[in-house]
Amino acid sequence: MSLAPRVVLVHRITEYEELVARHGTHGQAAFFLSSRGRDIGEVAERHHRTRRALAEVTSAVPLTWRQNRVERSDLDRFLFTPEDVVVVVGQDGLVANVAKYLAGQPVVGIDADPGRNPGVLVRHRPRDAAALLPAALEGSTGVEELTMVEAVADDTQRLVALNEIYLGAPGHQTARYRLCLDDDRGVVEAQASSGVLVGTGTGATGWIRSVWQERGGAPPLPGPTEDRLLWFVREAWPSPATGTSLVAGEVPAPTSLRLTVESERLVAFGDGMEQDAVELTWGQTVRVGVCAERLRLVG
Repeated sequence: MSLAPRVVLVHRITEYEELVARHGTHGQAAFFLSSRGRDIGEVAERHHRTRRALAEVTSAVPLTWRQNRVERSDLDRFLFTPEDVVVVVGQDGLVANVAKYLAGQPVVGIDADPGRNPGVLVRHRPRDAAALLPAALEGSTGVEELTMVEAVADDTQRLVALNEIYLGAPGHQTARYRLCLDDDRGVVEAQASSGVLVGTGTGATGWIRSVWQERGGAPPLPGPTEDRLLWFVREAWPSPATGTSLVAGEVPAPTSLRLTVESERLVAFGDGMEQDAVELTWGQTVRVGVCAERLRLVG
C-alpha cells in the first residue's frame, strides 16, 4: 500500500521568540528593546502574524495526509521523501534555505508577513493553502523550475544552493587560490581576495545583484530559469604573485568555474548557511556550475 502524501511545513523561529529565549521573559525583552529605541509591540505583532499563518496552513492540510514541521536550524538533519509537498511559511530566504535539501519535491511559498517580504519566492497567502496543496501534489497548477548552482570538490563533497555560493576563507579573511574558467581560453590566475561569489537568476534579487550594481551592471543578469550563472571576485588584490584580470563573468551550462585552494583552509557555503559548509584544504579543487536539479516552485 502506498504511503499517504506528507506535507512538510518549514518555518523559522521569530525575532520575538529569539528575544524572549535570550532575555528570559517578555518584560525583560521589552526593556532591552526600549533601551535601544525599539518597541516590542511591533516585534510581537509580527510573531503573532507568523503563528496565525502557520495555524491556518496547518488546518488546511487534508485529514488523510501526514504532516511534519521542521525549523530552519534543523533542515540539515531532516530527511525529505519523494512523496512530500513542502510548504514554506515565512520569508523568501527560507525557500532558498530549504532548496538545497530537496530532490524535485514541489514547494509552496506562503508569505506570513505580506508587505514586509518582497514575495519573490513566497508568492501565496495562508488562505490559498487549501487549494494549493492538492493541486501541487497532482501537478495541476503551474510550477516554475528555478535554476540552482552547485559546487563539487575533488573529494566528492557537494554543495547546492538556490541563490548563490560563496567560496572564501573562514572569517572572511584573505583567500588564496587559483581561478580558471573551463572555456576555450583556459586562462588560470593566482588570486588573493575576499572570496568568490557565484549566483543564479533567483540570486539576482539579492547578494549577487548588489555586487553586480557596484560593477556597473555587467554582464546582464540571468533570469531565474536560465542555465547561466554570474560570478564575481570580491576585492581582488594585485601583487607580484596574484592578479586581478579575472574578476567577473558568466558561467553558462555546461561549463564551470574552477578554483584550486592555495591556503590552509577555504570554505564554500550556499544561501548564507555558513553552518552547513564544505571545507577545502591546500591543493583541493572545486568546480562551480549550473546544477542539473531544479527547485520546483508552485507559481
